[in-house]
Amino acid sequence: MYDRILLSTDGTAASTDAESHALDLAAAHDAELHVLYVVDENVYNAYSGDEYVDEAEGPEHGLEEHGEETIADLRARANDAGVDVVDAMRHGRPSDAIVDYADDEDADLLVLGTKRRPDEYRALLGSVTDRVLRLTSRPALVVKTDVES
Repeated sequence: MYDRILLSTDGTAASTDAESHALDLAAAHDAELHVLYVVDENVYNAYSGDEYVDEAEGPEHGLEEHGEETIADLRARANDAGVDVVDAMRHGRPSDAIVDYADDEDADLLVLGTKRRPDEYRALLGSVTDRVLRLTSRPALVVKTDVES
């Protein structure tokens, strides 16, 4: 049923249960697991950079390092589970990058994590997951993670 499963992760607590679920699904379906980490351009463009002496010390570099660590951890977990992994890091607006990647790679299923939040929070700010669900025409699975506020 699933040959290519796309897990989009930001390496935070909101992705914890989605990562485990995606690994389990890929193992059960003998599917290739695509692990995508998006470096959010809005985060690093919001900083003036004045406090950084060297560009390599800026927020973009920090986000890239976090992405590499997240991907490496998932690759190790997938290896232990016997799951083949294709990893990717993209820069841009996360929701757009996720949908574009899913289309480019012809993903059969998107697995996305989200935190349980009060309705008032979602009404005001929304989430990347909400935007992806509105933009994609592909099947998607949302895995909610309870996190401390």
